[in-house]
Amino acid sequence: MLDLLLQTLNDTVSTMITVFIMLFLTGLMVEMGTFQRISHLARPLISISHLPAVSASTFVISLGSALAANTVIARLLAEGQLTERQAFLSAIMNSVPVYFRELFTYQLAFVIPVLGIFVGGAYAVISIATGLLKLALVLSLGRAYLPADLSASSVPPLPSLLPSARKSLSEAAKKSLRGQSRIFLRIAGLYFIMTFLVLYLSREGILQSLDVIPLAQFFSIPPETIIPLTIYVASPKAGIALLGPLIQNGGISETKALIVLMLGSLFMLPFYSLRSLLPNYTSVFGMRLGLSLVIISTTISVAVRMSVLLMLLIAT
Repeated sequence: MLDLLLQTLNDTVSTMITVFIMLFLTGLMVEMGTFQRISHLARPLISISHLPAVSASTFVISLGSALAANTVIARLLAEGQLTERQAFLSAIMNSVPVYFRELFTYQLAFVIPVLGIFVGGAYAVISIATGLLKLALVLSLGRAYLPADLSASSVPPLPSLLPSARKSLSEAAKKSLRGQSRIFLRIAGLYFIMTFLVLYLSREGILQSLDVIPLAQFFSIPPETIIPLTIYVASPKAGIALLGPLIQNGGISETKALIVLMLGSLFMLPFYSLRSLLPNYTSVFGMRLGLSLVIISTTISVAVRMSVLLMLLIAT
């Protein structure tokens, strides 16, 4: 048990150092009014979805860090400046930019060179489609359930995000440190608890109890892809690196490779949600709202992969 606690502490400290830096820098930029000056770029989307003006600022923040953006949302929710419904939809919208950022940092830089234009390109398109589906969900639910008079086009920016011309850098830094400290402590505490829980379940073999081999046989996947499929569930990059040579050497067709990737995603995404999304969202928004966000996000991602998998199976 001691080694498990030490591993949890190590994982938490390494992650929370980055989180603290990002929270402080984000808070500093908020206090200096940086995001407010460029938030107009997101105003059309916010206006269509009937979200409040502050969602434009947090959407811009999420281009750099979705976690930092969500802490601003959680802070405004706690202060009563946002309703829970507005916070929920804003948090989903904040998860959209990562898909487009990864197009350059992950898909074009790694996936497409390894898997090839067809398989890698399809993989990238599927990822972008997931982000677009989340965006469409926010736009449709916002128009259906949020009043239009609270939209970004009619509500001025919230005072907490307004730039202050007379605020010096040191004053902004002090205010950022004070404002983000309580949020950081809550994030660090809950992240430690959730990380310990996931590591414990993993050590007990509960998370590994799902065996991908029977399903791989059911989908008639070549035996040589079992190892890449299994590794992909634990590490997508490692699985892709093993699958790439099989495609290039003709050991597996491009269609079968996509089936392997989609099938692996169906196992990987729930594990990723438990390991990463659940600690992040619950530490920021609390268990009830955070869990709802994890379920919605994971369901959309899994639904996209499942739809593609079914289409591939029908085509073959």
